[in-house]
Amino acid sequence: MDSASLAAASLLTALNRSAATLAAIEHSFARSTPFSHPTPPAGSVMGTVITLPDGREVRFAVWFGYADDAFHIEGEVIAEDEVLVGLPPTSTPDLGAALAALDHCTVEVTAPAARIIDRLLEDLR
Repeated sequence: MDSASLAAASLLTALNRSAATLAAIEHSFARSTPFSHPTPPAGSVMGTVITLPDGREVRFAVWFGYADDAFHIEGEVIAEDEVLVGLPPTSTPDLGAALAALDHCTVEVTAPAARIIDRLLEDLR
């Protein structure tokens, strides 16, 4: 396998891993809807929307893209219009560093999911 094919395979593997991790966010008292779609010019956003019993939505998302000779990674958790977790954007021209940043960003977005959802559900009581 040549280096370009190996890089593409590594990128697809990392994107799938991130999408699967984000899709696994769920809660027994809320509905979860995983999503993944391309973003122009050369990116992808993936995540899960959690819909609480009162209809409020919480969006857990990670964005990965390529522009201006660099890879860009961002992550956030938003409840309605309030940013609960906003990670600083990361940019790097190195694919290996970008994939590591994507993994890190995915962990930072998903790790507090249960706590965030529980806190928002507590507000319903």
